[in-house]
Parts: sequence; C-alpha cells; structure tokens
Amino acid sequence: MTEAGREELQRLAQLVEANRERLQAIEQQMISLENIRMEQAHAIDALEAISEDGAKGAMVPLGAGVQLIADIPADAGAVVDMGSRVQAEKTRTEATEILRKRNKELEGILDTVKKEYADTENKITTLANNFNEMVEAMDQGDGSIEPDATEEEAPKPRRRGRRKRGTELTLDD
Repeated sequence: MTEAGREELQRLAQLVEANRERLQAIEQQMISLENIRMEQAHAIDALEAISEDGAKGAMVPLGAGVQLIADIPADAGAVVDMGSRVQAEKTRTEATEILRKRNKELEGILDTVKKEYADTENKITTLANNFNEMVEAMDQGDGSIEPDATEEEAPKPRRRGRRKRGTELTLDD
C-alpha cells in the first residue's frame, strides 16, 4: 500500500467519522425540536380544553410535578412568551393561534433538519463505500505486485504462525 493511498484512506475515515458525529448532532437537534413541538401541542390542547365559560378548580401545572388549583374566569387570557423574555397577555384564542403558527414554523424546520439528516446519512454511505472500494483495490493491487512466479503457480494460501505454544488448538488449526 502506498503512502498516498494510506493518507487517502485515513482522510476518508476521518470524513466518515466527522459526518457520523454530525449525524448524531442532527439527531439530537431533531429530538429537541420534536420535544418543543409536543410541548406546544399540549399547551394548545390545554387552552382548547378550557370552556368559554371558564373553569372552576382547574389544575395549572407549575413544573416539577406541582400544580396550582385555580378558577379560570370566562374572559381570562393567557400570558405568552413573545421572545427575548418579553411576555404579553393574549386571549386564549390568540394564544392558541400563536402556538399553532409556531408549530407550523417548527414543522418546517423539522422537515429541513430531516432532509439534512438524510443527506448526511447518504454522504456517510458514499464515503464508506469509497473507503471500502479503495481498500479492496489496494488489496488487489498489492497481490498483483508480488512476483510473476505466482501467476504461473497456483496461489498458496498463507498460513499464519501459531500464536500459542504447546498442544492447545487455535483458530488457525
């Protein structure tokens, strides 16, 4: 195997590894985005579950398994994070629409990330196939470089030396 061939194989192996790491990062990003989408979908469901007349004794989750029991008046709104830690009070209908819009945007981002995942996966497959083809070509190339006498004689299988001494059987036996 030539030095240039080894360097090329090493370069391909590094590219495969870098792309695998990228694939894992994309997968984590997809999981995070999906969790956000699900959280927003649950918030939409909760807002829609409140009747127009309000609710008596509703349990409002505060986090960490703690819920607050509260009465929700008919005209009560919802406080929505508008970004950059700015919050605004909106009607329940407006809050639901804001969340629906965010989820639509999030689904578009998820589609883009999924496409990027598939592209990266295809790139890894192509690089791995190129690597394997180069190894195969180099193995065949090394065999053809050996003395011409091997072409006339039937090739003899290489026998590896025993690694263990004594009467123990090895996989080579």
